[in-house]
Amino acid sequence: MKTLIHFFEGLDPVFAAFIATTFTWLVTAFGASLVFFFKTIHRGVLDGMLGFTGGVMVAASFWSLLMPSIELSERFYPSMPWMPAAVGFLTGALFLFFLDKSMPHLHINFSENETEGVKTQLHKTTLLVLAITLHNIPEGLAIGVLFGAAANGMEGATIAGAITLAIGIGIQNFPEGFAVAMPLRRAGASRFKSFWYGQLSAIVEPIAGVIGAAAVIYIEQLLPFALAFAAGAMIFVVVEEVIPETQRDKYTDVAVLGFIGGFVVMMVLDVALG
Repeated sequence: MKTLIHFFEGLDPVFAAFIATTFTWLVTAFGASLVFFFKTIHRGVLDGMLGFTGGVMVAASFWSLLMPSIELSERFYPSMPWMPAAVGFLTGALFLFFLDKSMPHLHINFSENETEGVKTQLHKTTLLVLAITLHNIPEGLAIGVLFGAAANGMEGATIAGAITLAIGIGIQNFPEGFAVAMPLRRAGASRFKSFWYGQLSAIVEPIAGVIGAAAVIYIEQLLPFALAFAAGAMIFVVVEEVIPETQRDKYTDVAVLGFIGGFVVMMVLDVALG
């Protein structure tokens, strides 16, 4: 971990955010590559993976984003330290709500007649990828914002914390890549096409990471708002997308245990390493 910290400390924070989010994208691709070896996946395994993903995202939202946001707010807004976290969190959730309503997409375990967003004639494969792309925007943004905050020397935000967040999101991206590619393969897509769309769903993370890092570096007082914004967006995704996807079959308990496991893993990573 010390070697990683020294490596990232010597980098421009925007470039550091790009490298970290490229890592999370590659982990997604690695998970999607399992489609070359398997054609089907047990529904209980899929629900457990999705639950794990939700747990990591909720834990990261609190430990890596909201707590640093509140700590920073005490410096910039001492009379209202709660305000940036509350406003940022609400704005992030509403931003994802707007995207969810305006962008056509289809959640993993949903049928084609349950497409969300504006009406479209897009293929089911494209709609699935768009759904996970929505999911990945706040993840990349969160990593970028944290690297930008650490670069500015903000209290509560460290390079170690940003690296820990990237590791945690990378861990949950592995089953996510698999969870995207496998339904496509099961629906009849070729192995390569399933892999391609599975990894493509996370390509937005480096883009969002660079935007997040650049924004907070040049507008310092945005930091607490930006951290909370990313947290609100992630929580919206978990509640609106991830949890409902795990509650449509008989493996709900497996999904809940996966959620608890993901939360604990991310909490331990953040406290122990960040």
